[in-house]
Amino acid sequence: MDLFDKISADIKSAMLAKDKVRLEALRGVKKEFLEAKTAKGGDGTLSDDAAMKILVKMVKQRRESARIYEEQNRPELAANELAEVAVIEDYLPKQLSDEELTAELKKIIEQVGATSAKEMGKVMGVASKALAGRADGRAISAKVKELLA
Repeated sequence: MDLFDKISADIKSAMLAKDKVRLEALRGVKKEFLEAKTAKGGDGTLSDDAAMKILVKMVKQRRESARIYEEQNRPELAANELAEVAVIEDYLPKQLSDEELTAELKKIIEQVGATSAKEMGKVMGVASKALAGRADGRAISAKVKELLA
């Protein structure tokens, strides 16, 4: 069962359970998936890899919205956004801890053969693909800078 089908099935179970937050979050995910499937130039399918990228983007957007709501003193809206983040994160791979991220990046740096900060682009290209969905791009970038410095 691919991710699209799993989301569709989970929407039905959220409806039956009358779980409004989960239902709202999953409907948003399905909407994004359908838009990606029917996008101009697409072939009408959605790979799990593309679906993961969409989920990561949605989590990032909701976290940013929650931060803005907090700044504007709207904690009820921020709490809703963060609740949706929790639902969406259930479909993402487990996030790497700081130690795991460091270990993975050391392997990638060794594999690429990078020795200085000038070669950060090479490392980031490989690391972004290898760690997609498992670590935030900013965290990867910061850790690569630290390791190459």
